Amino acid sequence: MKLILVEDVQDLGAKGDVVDVADGYARNYLVPKRKAVKATRGAIAQAEAVRSARVEAATRIRGDAEQIAQMLAGTRVVVAARAGDEGRLFGSVAEHDIIEAIKRFTGVDVERKIVSIPAPIKEIGLHEVTLRPHPEVEFNLTLDVIPA
Repeated sequence: MKLILVEDVQDLGAKGDVVDVADGYARNYLVPKRKAVKATRGAIAQAEAVRSARVEAATRIRGDAEQIAQMLAGTRVVVAARAGDEGRLFGSVAEHDIIEAIKRFTGVDVERKIVSIPAPIKEIGLHEVTLRPHPEVEFNLTLDVIPA
C-alpha cells in the first residue's frame, strides 16, 4: 500500500516521503496512529511540495552555517579572565564567555550548542575551540585568554 508519511518514522522515512508498506502495517499502525495518510494524486503533489520545502530549508541552514564558518574560521578572539600570578584562572572560561567574546570582537551571534570545548580552559594563553554550526560544517577558533 502506498502511503505518505505525516511525520518521521524510524527505519521507514521522513515527513513527506511516499512509501510502499505492507497493508497490515498501514492499516494497523501507520494510519491509526496518524503517522501516514493514503497516497492520492493530490496528496502526492502536496507531499512533493513538503519534501522540496524541507530540502530548501536544509540547504539554507547549511549555507548559513558555511557563512558563519567563513566569517569566523581562523579568527583570534580575546577573553579576559581573573587569574593568579602563575597564570592559573580563578575559575574557567565557559561557553557563554566565548560566545560573548565572539559577539564583542566580530559582531556575530552564535548559539551555545555549537561551541565545543575539549577540556575546561583554566590557564592563560592560546586555546583552540571547535565550533560546529551544522553537522557537516566544523571549524576552529583561536581563543586568547588574558589576565583581567
